[in-house]
Amino acid sequence: MSIRPDEKMTTSGRRATEPAPVRDFVAVPTTAGKSLAVLRVATGFVFLWAFVDKLFGLGYATPAKGAWLNGGSPTKGFLSSVHVGPFESMFHAWAGTWWADWLFMLGLGAIGIAVIAGVGLRLSAIAGSLMMLMMWAAEWPFAQSMSTGEATHSTNPIIDYHIIYALILIVMAAAAGGNTWGLGRRWAALVGDRTWLR
Repeated sequence: MSIRPDEKMTTSGRRATEPAPVRDFVAVPTTAGKSLAVLRVATGFVFLWAFVDKLFGLGYATPAKGAWLNGGSPTKGFLSSVHVGPFESMFHAWAGTWWADWLFMLGLGAIGIAVIAGVGLRLSAIAGSLMMLMMWAAEWPFAQSMSTGEATHSTNPIIDYHIIYALILIVMAAAAGGNTWGLGRRWAALVGDRTWLR
């Protein structure tokens, strides 16, 4: 009776199979992983671009004179123009406050960088989803008319692009979307058992 290399005899004379040695390998990204990576980077760029445009006033959504670096407020224009929904007065009170500007800009920048890099996706999903939910509430798509009497031009009373972005962030966190073409694996090794940081 011959014994295979991965087997040995026990004291009772029975064969015992040892586990095969673990080999290091490089994971080849799947089509799904690559697709998630493209979606992840594109979504992160949406947040990062908004941050850069509001910071420098590149002339797209934010004119140069409205740049945060020039003393402009990244929240005042949007929040003060809210004329719909049950949170209208709250958003007006927040518009242009220093803490709202700082939280909004830090959120945009941090979420954009983290999502593009593929690190901290769980925290990014929470922060980004909260930000998108607040912006969704500011636009209040349930309403067909504003408090000023004008039409809201809402196209869908429940799901809009804010909800889609939030769902993308949640999927990225749940599917470890930073592992392909990102720093997700390295970040996971760095944070170890603190899975909430992944």
